[in-house]
Amino acid sequence: QVQLVESGGGLVQAGGSLRLSCAASGSTFSIDAMGWYRQSPGKQRELVAAISSGGSTNYADSVEGRFTISRDNAKNTVSLQMSSLKPEDTAVYYCNAVARVYFGIGYNTGNYWGQGTQVTVSS
Repeated sequence: QVQLVESGGGLVQAGGSLRLSCAASGSTFSIDAMGWYRQSPGKQRELVAAISSGGSTNYADSVEGRFTISRDNAKNTVSLQMSSLKPEDTAVYYCNAVARVYFGIGYNTGNYWGQGTQVTVSS
């Protein structure tokens, strides 16, 4: 199994910045893609940004140019630098990882989630 722990959420004024971090831990594993999703009340969870093990990134149109995703493969961490925040960015942000957990001569691929961290942007 893989555990993901997020940190860095909070309250910020519109136009401000926040940095979210997520650390993965667990048994013998390797991580393929990592990403950040968000969910606000009454809405479906949506992809914010994703990054492959090779560093290729993908962003939602609504955050392109304002958010930057990065990862440290050696430390199994992923971060999301959020700038020029808007009230509509208010949501619970979830870290996600697609990981292989190894056992014996095989492995299982799983989709793992953090517990979520609240980001609130005031106008």
